[in-house]
Amino acid sequence: MKSTNHKGGSLWPTIGPKSGVKIVVILLFALFGAFLLGSIAPAALGWLHAQISGMLTKGQRLADPPRYDTFAHIAPFALLGIILGGYIGAKFLASLERVGMRWDRMETGDKVTFFVGTFLGLIASVPLLLLFQALELPSVYRVLLIFGVVLGLGAISVYALQSMAEILPWNRGRGPKRRSGIKILDTNIIIDGRIYDIVKTGFVDGHLYVPGFVLEELQFIADSHDGLRRQRGKRGLDVLRHMQNEFEMEVQIHDKLAADLNDGVDARLVRLAKALGADVVTNDTNLRRVAELQDVRVMSVNDLALALRTNILPQETLELHLIREGNQYGQGIGYLDDGTMVVVENGKNHIGETVEVVVTQVHQTERGKMIFGEIDGEEVIRPERRRPRPRTSA
Repeated sequence: MKSTNHKGGSLWPTIGPKSGVKIVVILLFALFGAFLLGSIAPAALGWLHAQISGMLTKGQRLADPPRYDTFAHIAPFALLGIILGGYIGAKFLASLERVGMRWDRMETGDKVTFFVGTFLGLIASVPLLLLFQALELPSVYRVLLIFGVVLGLGAISVYALQSMAEILPWNRGRGPKRRSGIKILDTNIIIDGRIYDIVKTGFVDGHLYVPGFVLEELQFIADSHDGLRRQRGKRGLDVLRHMQNEFEMEVQIHDKLAADLNDGVDARLVRLAKALGADVVTNDTNLRRVAELQDVRVMSVNDLALALRTNILPQETLELHLIREGNQYGQGIGYLDDGTMVVVENGKNHIGETVEVVVTQVHQTERGKMIFGEIDGEEVIRPERRRPRPRTSA
């Protein structure tokens, strides 16, 4: 998560060894760019002068061109080389970090498969390399051909080994996939909005990730002709925007691991979570069941809300404000701070008042707890049941 609190009052973050290495690499790329562009500056300027002069004089003989090897001519090219070199160096480091993160998330068996497949590809390419050496081809074409053959056979070997992963000896006894710590948010949990408050408290660790197809579904809901759906979609987009401004969040960069195979959003979410070793954060019961059947860990906000509700036991006393009439005769209904419904016998005459309620029963349902109670100090009056009239024979 983003933080603006710097200890010691310094506005500059501490530069560690890793940051120092990055700075050195970027400087090396910048210096190389300055040297490269600075060295070709005289030749480039001379060629440009010749082209412009030839167009202006229409092919007439030109005087000796001026010198372009002065500092004033080389400095702009060197400065441009520093900018381009530093930019390329930063992009190179970012790509290298992404590759390193993917490599760290790979299982040991997958790493062995990669190395063995690459080695087999090199062995399979040896006869073709000898054949290419015998061909009388230009050096450039020969190098490109050799590189393409080695790369292609290596990729084919790795793919073949991955397709046989279950029978490879280094994959036997393989435990469950190591979790990456990534939390994938689905459409319902974003529209719900409670995930923002949960992440803000700091109880959710790891990287938050929102797939591109979830964004598309949110946009589709926000553009709906139905007013309620449109409002829900817009609320989800607003929640997502606030989270992106306050927390570290990745969007759409891993979607290629769950390509669109005409599957629904839930199926793609589960497939993406399995590929990344990630957890799915949702409040959708059906998605939870499908994910758990495929050994994908699910973090349910509904379960969290139920776990945090107040634990009430029979014979405890509550202060409750009754707000409406119940379904049965004489009952009143009130709610605890966490939303738990309390049914109070003989509470109808106290609607709009705050009363002392003694808990008599607690029922656990799929949607949560339901509490029954009586007003402290009052006798419960049951409605009299009418006795059936005896039948008389005709």
